[in-house]
Amino acid sequence: MLLALSFFFKVGVDGSSNADSTPSFQSEVVAPEAKDAKPSNDPSSGALATEESISEFIAQVSSLVKLVDSRDIVELELKQLDCEILIRKRDALPQPPPSTPVTSTHSHAPLAVSPAQPAPANAPSLPPTAPSSSTSAVKSAKSSLPPLKCPMAGTFYRSPGPSEPPFVKIGDKVQKGQVLCIIEAMKLMNEIEADQSGTIVEIVAEDGKPVSVDTPLFVIEP
Repeated sequence: MLLALSFFFKVGVDGSSNADSTPSFQSEVVAPEAKDAKPSNDPSSGALATEESISEFIAQVSSLVKLVDSRDIVELELKQLDCEILIRKRDALPQPPPSTPVTSTHSHAPLAVSPAQPAPANAPSLPPTAPSSSTSAVKSAKSSLPPLKCPMAGTFYRSPGPSEPPFVKIGDKVQKGQVLCIIEAMKLMNEIEADQSGTIVEIVAEDGKPVSVDTPLFVIEP
């Protein structure tokens, strides 16, 4: 009985020379029909022949594996008739690409900081703050006598008109209820009268200047 055997071996071997490598193999047994073939009366003869052939190939492959392992050989390919044997070391096998570690990056937008603008060299100096009109219009009374105070906020006028003489001057004697000045408030002319009889010893407020409530206007000596 004629047998046609076809084997394909592919073995992966690592770099260690002390490791026992057992090849993996695939076998295919095809028994073509011969014209003059006669059926055998012994059914186990074909199976025995196949097992012997496989054992022989395993022994040959083991020898080749030891040869590749002991030498500086990365890959060995052997073809004989219908058989093909390929032995590779692990270094020759394609390695999977290394996984790239995922790094989380937090991007921070830069803060825009505007540089401080230098002051111009020839910048004009600011004028000193002018005192409030009510303060500048009020003179402190030199006398220890209580002054006549303004009952409302407005503009102080010593005369009834621009071209007219003032109501009183320093040294004038006045009577209680006599008009001493005018306070213009809300477009109204309000006459301010003396609260007592006496002599005008001091005029504290300035003509045409604004005054506020309780601003000293005159000092009258009884």
